[in-house]
Amino acid sequence: MSTEAIASHIQYFADYAGSAPLMVLFFVFLFMAVESSFIPFPSEVVMIPAGFLVQRYPLPTGNHLLDLILVLAAGLAGSMTGAYINYFLSRWIGRPFLHRYGKYFFLKEAALDRAEEIFRKYGDLATFVCRLLPAIRQLISIPAGLSHMNLGRFSFFTALGAGIWTAILAGIGYYFGHLSSDMSYLDMVLKGKQLIHDHYIWILLGLAVFIAVYLLVQKMVMKSGKKPESAGPEA
Repeated sequence: MSTEAIASHIQYFADYAGSAPLMVLFFVFLFMAVESSFIPFPSEVVMIPAGFLVQRYPLPTGNHLLDLILVLAAGLAGSMTGAYINYFLSRWIGRPFLHRYGKYFFLKEAALDRAEEIFRKYGDLATFVCRLLPAIRQLISIPAGLSHMNLGRFSFFTALGAGIWTAILAGIGYYFGHLSSDMSYLDMVLKGKQLIHDHYIWILLGLAVFIAVYLLVQKMVMKSGKKPESAGPEA
């Protein structure tokens, strides 16, 4: 299903949620869980309109900042739920099943192999970096589950990447809410995607800086953890 078709369906849910503010949080959680699982679903059609709604309408608390925090929390919770589905499902059913039957669940073998290759090459860090990259965002949880990655580390890096991504999208929607009150949801999503595309270099630069700092800190920790060589016996 195209982004345009999905956006039109999200418009229906958003219109309904306008009369029931708490439903905004439920729909954000639900659709972000779907987006983060193995089902192909663009997060832009969820978090950008959610940010817009926070700016334009009184949601659960009536306080823009607090409502934005709640929307981000719902988006992150949904993303983590979908990621855990991929992680534990992959850990349970294993690689042979995924390669044989994955195509029936929108999981192409080439995409799975690519995700595994990236995970083998970059390890835990891949679960963070790939959360900010298109196409492979939700798939990186699968090789993490197949390799039995430590759950705590998986949760930390996934939450970090998903949190940043949801904040970027909701921030764009919030910004659009300042600009116009009559922007259609389709225009909002398409303009948001274009804005991300035009400024994606800054996301990549931010990733590069994070990776450099992470590797430097990791190297320092490993170096400090080495025991000094014991002195030889005195003559």
